Amino acid sequence: MKSEQSGTKRVSLRGLQFLLVVIGLIVAGYLSALKLAAAPAVCVESGPFNCNVVLNSQYSELSGIPIAYLGFGVYALIGLVLLFERQQPFLAQYGSLIVFGIALFAWLFSMWLVVVQFFLLEALCPWCLSHEANFTLLFISIAYRVYRDTFAAEG
Repeated sequence: MKSEQSGTKRVSLRGLQFLLVVIGLIVAGYLSALKLAAAPAVCVESGPFNCNVVLNSQYSELSGIPIAYLGFGVYALIGLVLLFERQQPFLAQYGSLIVFGIALFAWLFSMWLVVVQFFLLEALCPWCLSHEANFTLLFISIAYRVYRDTFAAEG
């Protein structure tokens, strides 16, 4: 949309969410490709930073499934719901709550992974931390959208 007064482009909340989903797919896709190829990450390895320690730790999989695959799947699922929520009646009515539920669980799990990096592994992965920062921004935008839509519906 163009703002009439300033002449600058404004990004909608939904547009911001799509952008964050694309960024997340890129980061999670890179991490997934590393797992698939069993390749080392391109990473700054000095001080507390050591991607390969994080990416090859016991915490890098959940029931034998690489966390990177799960992250990619979550971003893809959120992106698909956002894409189709204006076209499918069920998603139009419940899509934002479905996305919020998925995002809440995924965000809490991501925060657990931050704790794991800092306190259990004592090694940090900039790729993982960038995913977690990106997902935090996505979660905040999703939570705000649900809050806004809930209170706009009441008023």
